Amino acid sequence: MMTVPLPPLPSIPGTDATHCPPGRSIIDVLDSEHHKVATLCEELLEDEMSTERRQRIAGVVVAELSRHVSAERQYLYPTVRALLADGDALADVGTAEDTILLHLLKQLGGTSPDDPYYAKVADEVATQFHRHRDSATEQLLEPLREAATDEQLVRLGNRIEMVKEAAPTRPHPGAPVKPPWNAVVDPALGVIDKTRDVFTGRTTYVEDL
Repeated sequence: MMTVPLPPLPSIPGTDATHCPPGRSIIDVLDSEHHKVATLCEELLEDEMSTERRQRIAGVVVAELSRHVSAERQYLYPTVRALLADGDALADVGTAEDTILLHLLKQLGGTSPDDPYYAKVADEVATQFHRHRDSATEQLLEPLREAATDEQLVRLGNRIEMVKEAAPTRPHPGAPVKPPWNAVVDPALGVIDKTRDVFTGRTTYVEDL
């Protein structure tokens, strides 16, 4: 079995090197995020909703998926390249599809819910997200369940959750998509995005809706 290019685990008092760290696997983390965004997309497409509520939901969809894509590019796709036989091709397809999603998210974030074009943009975002979710689940996550150890999957899950805290909350389709540059640029963009969020009072988490 090939190894995943991750930093070494920190030592845990009273355990040996084979101890599986606490936390959720990358598969559980990403599945959970996919489910959360799918629910948001359903609500976003509802007909009866105030403009303010729709705008808040759209803002959270944009933020959640911007963080999600950033984290996947930093850890999921490099792992797919390292562990799966056709990993390079799969990662390239996933990265390209995510770039399409980021462009659509940028359109959604820049379109008022009162704009006649808004419903079309929201529907395109939902469609592209579902394509992303289905492809990631069937072609990436399920194969990784067989290719990686439980320890590797949990370590990856922990890192996905950590990098999301520093990730951008807005789409940046032109940003680097591969390590090491995305690991440098994304946190810097995240600082800028979060500063804008504070000044504009933008909602970026489901829990704050």
